[in-house]
This record gives sequence, structure tokens and C-alpha cells, in this order.
Amino acid sequence: MQKTLILLKPDTVRRRYAGEMISRLEKKGLNIMAMKMLRVTKELAAKHYAEHTGKAFYPDLEEYITSGPVIAMVVSGPEAVAVVRLLTGPTNGIIAPPGTIRGDFSLSNSYNLIHASDSETSAAREMAIFFAPDEILDTNITE
Repeated sequence: MQKTLILLKPDTVRRRYAGEMISRLEKKGLNIMAMKMLRVTKELAAKHYAEHTGKAFYPDLEEYITSGPVIAMVVSGPEAVAVVRLLTGPTNGIIAPPGTIRGDFSLSNSYNLIHASDSETSAAREMAIFFAPDEILDTNITE
């Protein structure tokens, strides 16, 4: 089973869509292995978005991710990274297809509701930023 990180960003929490998004992930068959609500600090944002620090858009990105609580999750399932990325849709909600999370709930490239790791390597790095190993529980359930 593959694992990946998901962040339900401040606009998801603010707009009360967390339950809907978690439900979509579970209905697809993904297993929640870890979940917590937290405030992302500037330091945590810099670790998570390390490849973007120094870019012109980074200050706005940092302001957005630190603007309110996020829900961090680790989910698992077959090809979890690809499955979650398909469920979330393209970053820009304007072009995201209906049926995807961003296609159904976002009209923005910046306020895009959800983060999903883009590879197994990124998922491993990002999970370690948000969760200690003992916080990720073996909940793999098969039907």
C-alpha cells in the first residue's frame, strides 16, 4: 500500500468542506492512517514549501497557509499518490474538471483548498514534516 500526505488548507476549514473532502477520500477506498488539525507556522511553511522559498509568489503562499487551521492527513491505498491527485484535480480551480475537489469547490489558483503530494518521494518528505512515525497508524482495511 502506498501512503501520501494531504493538507486540507485554511479555506477548506473556513468554508466547512473538510467532512465532504474526507468523505470523498474514504468513499474512494483510501484508508486514513493519521489526521490532526494544526496551525502552520512560518517555519513549518518554509519546510513544507522549501522548493518555493525565494520565489516571487512565496510570501502570498506563506500568508495563505498560515492564515488559519489546516487538517493534515496521511492516507493509504493502491497508487494513493496518483489516486489523490486525480481526486483533487488541477491546482487551478477554474480549469479543474467537475467531479474533482477543486473543480467542485474552487474558482482560484491560489485558494485551492487542498494539498496532495506529487510523488512518493515528496509524500515521504512531507509526511515526516507533519507526523512523527508513531502518529501514523496501520489502518489498512480491505473489503
